[in-house]
Amino acid sequence: MHSDADANALHARVADAAVRLPGATPAETYLRADLIVKAALGAGADAVHPGYGFLSENAGFARAVLDAGLIWIGPPPDAIEAMASKTRAKALMGLAPLDEADITAADLPVLVKAAAGGGGRGMRIVRRLKELPAALESARAEAASAFGDGEVFIEPYVEGGRHVEVQILADAHGTVWPLGTRDCSLQRRHQKVIEEAPAPGLSDGLTQELYTLAVRAARAVSYVGAGTVEFLVEGDRAHFLEMNTRLQVEHPVTEAVFGLDLVAEQIRVAEGRALDTTPPRARGHAIEARLYAEDPAHDWAPQTGTLHRLALPPGVRLDTGYGDGDTVGVHYDPMLAKAVAHAPTRAEAIRRLAGALETAVIHGPVTNRDLLVRSLRHEEFTRARMDTGFYDRHLAGLTSPAPDPYAPLAAALADAHGRSRFGGWRNVPSRPQTKRYLIAGEEHEVHYRHTRQGLTADGVRVVQADARRVVLEADGVQRRFDIARYGDQVYVNTTRLTALPRFPDPAAQLAPGSLLAPMPGTVVRVAEDLTEGASVRAGQPLIWLEAMKMQHQISAPVSGTLSALHVKPGQQVEPGTVLAVVQESPSRQASS
Repeated sequence: MHSDADANALHARVADAAVRLPGATPAETYLRADLIVKAALGAGADAVHPGYGFLSENAGFARAVLDAGLIWIGPPPDAIEAMASKTRAKALMGLAPLDEADITAADLPVLVKAAAGGGGRGMRIVRRLKELPAALESARAEAASAFGDGEVFIEPYVEGGRHVEVQILADAHGTVWPLGTRDCSLQRRHQKVIEEAPAPGLSDGLTQELYTLAVRAARAVSYVGAGTVEFLVEGDRAHFLEMNTRLQVEHPVTEAVFGLDLVAEQIRVAEGRALDTTPPRARGHAIEARLYAEDPAHDWAPQTGTLHRLALPPGVRLDTGYGDGDTVGVHYDPMLAKAVAHAPTRAEAIRRLAGALETAVIHGPVTNRDLLVRSLRHEEFTRARMDTGFYDRHLAGLTSPAPDPYAPLAAALADAHGRSRFGGWRNVPSRPQTKRYLIAGEEHEVHYRHTRQGLTADGVRVVQADARRVVLEADGVQRRFDIARYGDQVYVNTTRLTALPRFPDPAAQLAPGSLLAPMPGTVVRVAEDLTEGASVRAGQPLIWLEAMKMQHQISAPVSGTLSALHVKPGQQVEPGTVLAVVQESPSRQASS
């Protein structure tokens, strides 16, 4: 099935048959149980697989499928109902959430968490008591948008814990397989970024305890099918978090280690087949990295645009919903692909995946590729000493731009190749050609000359230069650069550059204090009583944007006056749109 926004998506193109769900937003399409059941019946299907998200943990949807006479490839609706709400799941395991009215400063930090769904939506860490009301409000709004259910709850937040989970597979005859552990501690916005199986560094005793708890949770609700039981591990202690009554996005690492196809196993279980009494043996180690169209250096802002090229070297598994030339839109999650490496040892799997990502061809929106490579090679990760606060500690260092210093020159020389010598001629030898490029938000200027000997650059010998390849020699070493160009976007090996105009348009200059949209999306909220001329303080939340199932808060950069407000709730904006202008107070300007 596909929404209108996904009409030309890869999953619709490769399917034998595709059924349209009219609309574009999740609420209009993938969250409409009635439309999905109607589509399944109209297509002559006999079963429904719910996928990874949206309605996959919705008991009402499961019942609607069964009531229509279709097979539900998932757990019984009663099991979903018992575990899909994290509050009910905790009660089933003998745990209770915190009461909002009873929380004091001594309870901090706490975690506000959506009762339904997953993927980090509707989660907020609260470290100051005065931030709790706003965190509850924003978490409820995000949860309602992502899952159609705005219920949230509060639980203690464990600092320095690891996110460890157990994959289970159960049949209708009473057999439950615990299919190993996974570590998913590297997260952003409480959403997993890098996952691996098995979870490294766990004692045998703790591993067996996790297996026992996971099987107990499954048996408590007469579970059938694939599911995941999640824990927060603190030292040698395990804290139950939740049970996901669906297949997780990170399931490929378990498949690689156990040699299984979990989707095929789900279908077999739904057909009534019995599992063997013992699960298969694990072999080796597998690591998965989620490739996102996002900018980690700018608050993980999701990115949109054309994905011109996505190719990884052989030896790794690539699960993707995009093909070359596809458009990354604003309606859904910004994940482009999952790259999975399997090897006999953890160290080999790390090297294989990091190397594949480093040399991957990714031409299109800004991605988290460099962050993934640096994360995989970070000492805390390679030594298995990571926890869920990894990016809180290391993000700045992992996102510091380190572009190839010769990339701008290679781009300029490739662009200049083939042009008339007189097109680049200067009657003053001291005035070279100048090109400007933007790399990771920083401007780089390069100079070269057209001479009788061809293109030259100060201090660098140009061995070869054409539109697709440049070879330079510096300090006696030759280096090759492959060039790809899409409009003003230039890719030099893996470095992404934006060609800047020679003469900037004066009309494009922004007023000081302009607040720009960091991503495409919808304005979902403007601060109450916010009008032009109002006084604002530094850090005060002003505008909320929503895109790709995430909310992004725009705050005042300085204290001063709101001199302009250009947007209102419901308005669609593009990246770089001026949302508002904050004029810094004169007293502050004078002091600075």
